[in-house]
Amino acid sequence: MTTPTPFGARLEHVVVRYGTRREMVGDSTLVKREATTALDGATLTIRPGVITGLLGRNGAGKSTLVSLLAAFARPTSGTVAVGPEGAQEDPWENAWTTSNVQLVRESGDLMDDEKLSVSLDYYADLRPHWDADLAGRLLDRFEVSTRTKPGALSRGKKSAVGATIGLASRAPLTILDEVYLGMDAPTRYAFYSEVLADYAEHPRTIVLSSHLVEEVERLFEDVVILDRGGVLLAEPVEDLRARGHSLTGPAAAVAELTDGRRVLHEQRLGGTVQVTLEGALTDDERATARAAGVEVGSVPVQDLFVHLTEPRRADR
Repeated sequence: MTTPTPFGARLEHVVVRYGTRREMVGDSTLVKREATTALDGATLTIRPGVITGLLGRNGAGKSTLVSLLAAFARPTSGTVAVGPEGAQEDPWENAWTTSNVQLVRESGDLMDDEKLSVSLDYYADLRPHWDADLAGRLLDRFEVSTRTKPGALSRGKKSAVGATIGLASRAPLTILDEVYLGMDAPTRYAFYSEVLADYAEHPRTIVLSSHLVEEVERLFEDVVILDRGGVLLAEPVEDLRARGHSLTGPAAAVAELTDGRRVLHEQRLGGTVQVTLEGALTDDERATARAAGVEVGSVPVQDLFVHLTEPRRADR
């Protein structure tokens, strides 16, 4: 089976609004206004052939973004393009792009009242690169029978089926939206191992949306962080890690080193303080910190994500 060319994606100034509300204006005229803005001017490039982590707090716009890529929704304004580098197209009502994009949501999108084998046959017909052998092996590993109806499966087993469909699709753009929900820890870690193994053997573009950042950050090559409908950042994970560092030591010494820098987080215990700072330290600054008895440390991606998306005081 040939390996398809990985798909990338590009969003330009995308706005997505859902629903309307009626409002009375000054002259007693009833007007309609947009009710909810899920994405607000989002511009983003997803590189082909890498695993991209999609992070954001609840309501940040993650599910809306992946729905656009899979042509489950259209933008209110702006443009969306999906496909191989140099040949990207609008995915909406586009059979070529949609057959090569697999979005797996937590619901699994399965036929609950039919045997699981029926849903698998459905996806096999839709996905030109479907690997039935891989699907069978993964279901055996996750201990799921194709003779079972999805409606009778536990939440964790249904999530395992969704993960199986995502990997077995071998789609050039595979999107896994919180697919791990309901899985116990051993099943989640088995899933992460399968993602890496199949990605290494059959390169593609994988977008992985997750709240379990600490568990999955080792998979990421790129990271996209959405914040209140906008793209806060989109960059290689190593660039994100370089965005922050921690300082731990005597409060006075740490205060001197933090002067003029953005403090993302601070913890105090007696006379000792630990701060998370945005930006890297120079070699001279590191030497000064060591001389002052201050320990310089790295910051996990999860901590940076939490601190960077922390609501500002003015918003509270």
